[in-house]
Amino acid sequence: MTVKPLDRNHVAMPPKDNWLIQFVQRVNPQWWPYLLRLSDSLLIVLAFVLAYLIRYQLQWFRAVDPVFQTEFSTYIASCIALVAILFLLFHFSGVYRQRRGRLWLEEIYTIASATTIGVVTLITINLIFSPMLYSRLLFLYTAFLVVLFLGASRVLIGLVRSYLRRHGIGVQRVLLVGAGDVGRMVMRTIAARPGLGYRIIGFLDDNPAKGSTDIGRFKALGSVDNFTQVRENYPLDLAIICLPWQSHRTVARILGECEQAGIKAQVVPDIFLLTKNQMQVEEINGIPLISTREVSIAGWNLILKRGIDLVIATLIALATLPLTLLIALAIRLDSPGPIFYSQVRVGKNGQLFRIYKFRSMVTNAEARRSEVADLNEATGPLFKVRDDPRRTRIGRFIRRYSLDELPQLINVFRGEMSLVGPRPNLPEEVAQYEEWHRKRLSVSPGATGLWQISGRSDLTFDEMVLLDIYYAENWSMGLDLGILLTTIPKVLLGKGAY
Repeated sequence: MTVKPLDRNHVAMPPKDNWLIQFVQRVNPQWWPYLLRLSDSLLIVLAFVLAYLIRYQLQWFRAVDPVFQTEFSTYIASCIALVAILFLLFHFSGVYRQRRGRLWLEEIYTIASATTIGVVTLITINLIFSPMLYSRLLFLYTAFLVVLFLGASRVLIGLVRSYLRRHGIGVQRVLLVGAGDVGRMVMRTIAARPGLGYRIIGFLDDNPAKGSTDIGRFKALGSVDNFTQVRENYPLDLAIICLPWQSHRTVARILGECEQAGIKAQVVPDIFLLTKNQMQVEEINGIPLISTREVSIAGWNLILKRGIDLVIATLIALATLPLTLLIALAIRLDSPGPIFYSQVRVGKNGQLFRIYKFRSMVTNAEARRSEVADLNEATGPLFKVRDDPRRTRIGRFIRRYSLDELPQLINVFRGEMSLVGPRPNLPEEVAQYEEWHRKRLSVSPGATGLWQISGRSDLTFDEMVLLDIYYAENWSMGLDLGILLTTIPKVLLGKGAY
């Protein structure tokens, strides 16, 4: 099979006149760890100086007795000592350990813990040697400001890194060898977590159907035998091998090729068909035993998720009640027909339910669907038209900002939907699912989800399914809260909604 040419449209090219990209490309990558430590040291010193000004000059929260007024020069040694202590603690606690996918909150927690220990250590030293000279409140201010400044710097670094990765800087170009269950597990993880910094160039598979069928924007590049041709024609940084254990000779050959070509290669063992959330490890007298456990949200997790759904949905309903009434009135005045629109959708485990929305189209929209069939911009079984002529004037506005979905809170209260989950599809859409698509039905559908914060209508159907399955396999309360918080700016900007 001939390897498909690379679609340059899906690879972002850096603007030539962008000063930030030009600066980053000029800096030797080996310097970045040292520049990070230098900026941290400057921010620690800045925090110490600002803490001194707050304590002795501005005297916020508590006035300083004139007897205890102290010049900053007295604290210079303590400032230097704090920088040294924090550098040691940051080093041993893993603040500077580079790890893909580390969450911002996790990094801030590590910084805060190390800073607390460092400041307590410095206060203890000062109490031993100069108990009456130094202000302990100043050190507490310093601790707070250090965490604040370093936390803000990590946010800025994260934003810059995301911007650069969108333009192909700092991204590892990945080829997946194998597109079975293990390969798709890797694929959906990379799709759901762009912060990892991977970009899938394409995938290979010996199954003729899989090796020739694109999955969303991920390109099918033929059989595994095409590896040499792909390696020679595509810029690759990493090959992730997801082949079954029976293919050990093929795996060894590919590893050897990668080593000779200077391409990093990683192998995903068959056992990782079970993700870490699906595995439960026990032991008998030191012998490890691996068993499976439920992937879907069940038991106490289901009770917790349901409880939080009800609490947050109630708060949203109360907060948006005036807006809801205003939208209802606008729909009534804008066009003839009912205020609400209901439609049968497929929920958890294939159960049918009736979803509720504000009506955004003319009343005979379904009958007129054939008129816009040629305008469908969605892939797979979905049907989406960007400038649908069947929409009303109010409908265009409420669809743009997802306000038509507010009545779905009724479905959340009834337990048919969750606030966060996969997008509920129509029965005729579900009838066109491939077998691997059906895994997204293992959890309750949601009013928002990974699909919404990752691109909404701009995603292909396969990409949406990959994100939904990732969510089902990796659910956590933190993931739900993160999706809910990220949904707010996405909705306000109206990106990808139509």
